Amino acid sequence: MDWLERTAKLRQWTRSGARAPHKPLLLLYALGRFQEDSDGGLRYSAVEEDLQRLLTEYGPPNRTTPAYPFHHLVSDGVWEVRTDRGPGSPGPGVRDLREMGATGRLAPELRAALRREPPLLGRMARLLLDLHFPSSLHTELCEAVGLQLEPAQAEQFSTARRQRDRRMRELVLTAYEYRCAFCGYDGRIGALPVGLEAAHVRWWAFGGPDDVDNGLCLCSLHHKLFDKGVLGVGDGHRILVSQRFVGHSPAAREHVIALAGRPLIGPQSGARPVAAAHRDWHTRQVFHGIPRPATAV
Repeated sequence: MDWLERTAKLRQWTRSGARAPHKPLLLLYALGRFQEDSDGGLRYSAVEEDLQRLLTEYGPPNRTTPAYPFHHLVSDGVWEVRTDRGPGSPGPGVRDLREMGATGRLAPELRAALRREPPLLGRMARLLLDLHFPSSLHTELCEAVGLQLEPAQAEQFSTARRQRDRRMRELVLTAYEYRCAFCGYDGRIGALPVGLEAAHVRWWAFGGPDDVDNGLCLCSLHHKLFDKGVLGVGDGHRILVSQRFVGHSPAAREHVIALAGRPLIGPQSGARPVAAAHRDWHTRQVFHGIPRPATAV
């Protein structure tokens, strides 16, 4: 059985590029717990809060429940559920999962494969991260689910990934004249820019092209906040700042909160600005909460 292929083909609800990372998040969490205790089960009532936190932090903006993947992941052949009455899931209802003592764990065949071939766990985890999340979130997601990946397990899986255009970074940074489109940061060490990155607006994992009109030149801080849904780009190419972000220090106010309503810096004349379709996808699928009102200058 090809566990990497099965991991890459998890059945997910899809419509118009909508994100549905419920099953990938549960599987990542289960792999992390297997790494810690390969014989332990995950009782729904005990892990529900952890899973809900993952969905809130890394899922789409719409409210959802971990009961859905806890039940439905069984159909992908990588997960099993038992209750106090015996094998089988009681269904996707939260109350039934709680009251019937539903307990999930990786499927027996997968557990056996992971014991025979320990590097398989890292390959599965990396595949899930690559297919469903931007690279800026991989390290913190591993920490959130308790996964410890060795550097050797960070290999790329070209069979499950379309080829990236390596020119995108240079094209995007050039279009924005090597300045962060949110704050204007333009640091260099000698002739080399430092702390500047090309961010996909519509995530590459969700069909976002390696084109200038799907990119922003962002500093490392604002790239991370953009991918976390704290920052966005609204009508008129003005910066959105989520009300979910809280910061009381002068640095937090100056570098994040004060950005609300400001126009993007760039791109330069002749370069294509962010396309409306990619901007709208990010607002619907990544940006969390209600935008703050524009700050007074």
